[in-house]
Amino acid sequence: MLQSNPKLKALILSLWNSFWSSGIANPLTAIEQITYLIFMKRLDELETKRERDAEFTGEPYTSRFSGKYKLPNSKDEDGIDKSELRWSNFKHKPADEILSHIQMYVFPFLKELNSNTSSPFAKHMANAVFIMPSGRLLVEAINIIENIFKEIEIDAAEGGQAFQDIQGDVYEMLLSEIATAGKNGQFRTPRHIIKLMTELVEPQWGQQIADPACGTAGFLLGAYQYMLTQLVMQQKPDEVHPDEDGFYRASISAMLNDKLKTMVEQSLYGFDIDTTMVRLGLMNLMMHGIDEPKINYKDTLSKSYNEDSQFDIVMANPPFTGNIDKGDINEGLKLPTTKTELLFVERIFTMLKLGGTAAVIVPSGVIQNSGKAFEALRKMLVEKAELKAVIALPSGVFKPYAGVSTAILIFTKGGETNNVWFYNMEADGYTLDDKRNKIATTDLPDIVKQYKSRNAKNDNDRKAKYFFIPKKEIVSNNYDLNLSTYKEEVYEEITYEKPKVIFEKLETIEENIQSGLSELKPMVQ
Repeated sequence: MLQSNPKLKALILSLWNSFWSSGIANPLTAIEQITYLIFMKRLDELETKRERDAEFTGEPYTSRFSGKYKLPNSKDEDGIDKSELRWSNFKHKPADEILSHIQMYVFPFLKELNSNTSSPFAKHMANAVFIMPSGRLLVEAINIIENIFKEIEIDAAEGGQAFQDIQGDVYEMLLSEIATAGKNGQFRTPRHIIKLMTELVEPQWGQQIADPACGTAGFLLGAYQYMLTQLVMQQKPDEVHPDEDGFYRASISAMLNDKLKTMVEQSLYGFDIDTTMVRLGLMNLMMHGIDEPKINYKDTLSKSYNEDSQFDIVMANPPFTGNIDKGDINEGLKLPTTKTELLFVERIFTMLKLGGTAAVIVPSGVIQNSGKAFEALRKMLVEKAELKAVIALPSGVFKPYAGVSTAILIFTKGGETNNVWFYNMEADGYTLDDKRNKIATTDLPDIVKQYKSRNAKNDNDRKAKYFFIPKKEIVSNNYDLNLSTYKEEVYEEITYEKPKVIFEKLETIEENIQSGLSELKPMVQ
């Protein structure tokens, strides 16, 4: 969205600069506060839509903003009208009133959403803090967010875009600052790569879907949107069109009945060890219509995690670098290593039910390094699962945050590997430099098409973009899963002229130069 809308990009940069110039220099703090404001705005819009839908259908609906709100332990018996907590009402307050109003009433109300349940949102919002140094900054931020939403509406009307990615876009724009501040590894998986992986594993209604290192819940949101799209295709196929990345996506979350809403809420599970990421992920899903998201603070590599064999689908882009203290590693993880990039893949394997499928992004070292633990992991995937595919990604996919070479692994727990399908992705629809501008060239739709129609008898041309390799050959190569190990390169033969001919041409060029100099010399005397 941002690549094709410079005005929206400028507004988000202006929002960041407002926080920076007001003294909130930590980008993680800034994005959390920005997200709270966007969430307040979005909550008001969602409630307005639900109220209108209920009025249209005649069904009863009690808004979150109806009745009175009384602060816990407050001596004020009457409380405040909840309508005063709506963005559309408090945004008009002057700077000297709005800050105290949000701090005293709106943010405490926000923190108590779903507090009458054991919801992760209420649990992880308990320690959240609304940090705003001045009413002036707050008013300025509210005005910019208003303009952002207006621009999104224009984009939605003219280009088929939607609100759904705004939080992630704001987050992405601050990531370079996060890296500068030493928050290594906090970079978001590009949306089009999430869409690709979702298309390959095809999550279905009623399945249990998880991400063991979910960040802002991009993969869970991707699974949710994929399932919604399948529903739209069944009910209103004419309303589904390819998006800017060539994938079919549509959202009708407001039309979901209670049964499907409950099914979604019981299907998506995320875990992360960063409390800020947990809160951002929770709010991200809630802003997309999932009222009771299940994202929890949990180190899935530690002894405290024991949800093995629970999930039908696992999608993840776990941390690439780092080590965990040996004494903290869960006893169920058997690899002889403390490297998180290896342990996370083993964790994903253990999280799957028999017959469950995973799509996971790994750094190139996982698929080709010769170390004992690296080989042991690859052996596990080949011998104890059906390793379906290895998709090599170009090294620029995660720029500007990282230039590491990566691959997507697709495997099903308990299946049998006979052949492994390899695909060499050369273009993902964006330039592979730090700017990552949108371009027409992309392999993504072809990857989905060829993966779903793959055939071991036909896909055997190792000079092509995709081909099968038999298990026996992979085993003989110490379970090496590097595509270049098996791909046959095509070399174009270049014929050079004989040295005598080249020398004669050089003499002719020299004669022409000398002749030209002779003609110029009288002119400059």
